[in-house]
Amino acid sequence: METLLYIIARGLVAFLQSLSLTTVARLGRAGGGLAYWLDVRHRRAAVNGLKLVFGREKSAAEIRALARENFKRLGENYCCAIKTASMTAEELRPHCEFVGMEKLPPPDADGKAPSVVVAIGHFGNFELYARFGQYWPQFQCATTYRALREPSLNRLMQSLRERSGCLFFERKSQGDALRAAMARRSIILGLLSDQRTIRGGVFIPFLGKECSTTTAPAVFALRYDCPLYTAICYRTGLARWRVVLGEKIPTHHSESARSTEEIMRDVNEAFGEAVRRDPANWFWVHNRWKLQAGKRNPAVKPTANVS
Repeated sequence: METLLYIIARGLVAFLQSLSLTTVARLGRAGGGLAYWLDVRHRRAAVNGLKLVFGREKSAAEIRALARENFKRLGENYCCAIKTASMTAEELRPHCEFVGMEKLPPPDADGKAPSVVVAIGHFGNFELYARFGQYWPQFQCATTYRALREPSLNRLMQSLRERSGCLFFERKSQGDALRAAMARRSIILGLLSDQRTIRGGVFIPFLGKECSTTTAPAVFALRYDCPLYTAICYRTGLARWRVVLGEKIPTHHSESARSTEEIMRDVNEAFGEAVRRDPANWFWVHNRWKLQAGKRNPAVKPTANVS
């Protein structure tokens, strides 16, 4: 079965990479629209999540329309990620821009910049985060990933990703290699931080509802004394994206370190603002607010700092 799946996946990759990016985007949107009707489980997850967050401000029809558009966006993003993996930096340039990079620390006299940690999320074509280093060569991009269960499919996936020049570290088996990389300078470590975590996280608000949240960006920023930022990939049109680097998130109060919970509250607030800016751009098919044993996620009263 794994061999058959690999053959199908490899054929799909070859087919999509033979087409223009805009054609791939249209096909992806069509496929996502079809998936909305066929994939009942994920459609329910998307609708329920949208209701939880926007139920008091949007009608049922608006919620359903957002869910349909979200599925179309996901289809577009996944298919385009396969195509953009085969494109050079110059081929990709008309379709993607990186904004706010002047906020990053500049190189020292020896040409080396301090390493930084960037909390990223499943916004837009999130595989484009890994292309940053091709436009700002003073930084070496790095990130973590969870290996697929099927070795051949995992190799195929990584062969697509590694063309970006980004360093990929498997979360369970390559921790030592990641720590060695972070000991170097000029690393920009992107950590996906918008999904539910099973263990080791904190229970804090996201979009006004409490949920389990990873502390990895805060832990790495504190451990390696790195500046911490967020980055969001916004869709600006068909097969067009803008990756925006957010403001630096404080990791210290004067001389003392902030708690990981305080830091991740700021990360969640930045992510929440991005979701509200373009609700269909996020990964609603993931049950972000699934309850943990002994936990509740009642609505959190909005404040000036909570999206």
